[in-house]
Amino acid sequence: MPQGTKTPAGKQTKGPRKGQGKITKKYTINASQPANDKIFDVSAFEKFLNERIKVDGRTGNLGDTIIIKQAGDGKIEVIAHQEFSGRYLKYLTKKYLKKQQLRDWLRVVSTSIGHYELRFYNVVNDDADEDDD
Repeated sequence: MPQGTKTPAGKQTKGPRKGQGKITKKYTINASQPANDKIFDVSAFEKFLNERIKVDGRTGNLGDTIIIKQAGDGKIEVIAHQEFSGRYLKYLTKKYLKKQQLRDWLRVVSTSIGHYELRFYNVVNDDADEDDD
């Protein structure tokens, strides 16, 4: 018997099993708050994602497996028909914010599974305390 055909008891083999359908994951990025303040360009961010998302180790290889589209006011939907990580989407969003020099004012927050939101940092002004000196 060849060496690679034996599987130890309790181990699962890799790959799709019988009965498993197609993987579909949906992610949304809500950037409506900064988009309403005119500091975030949603269409440029969508273009950035189209250029930068890697499929099988190559950029520009989206095809029909990953669909990126704008959904409503300041929202972007990413629909993946293969294994895709939400953390990778968060990483690319942070990279875009850094490139646009918005990282100091905006942060990426996961509101629930598969949903991300761009929020402003909470800044507390202590001007009244400093004037007393």
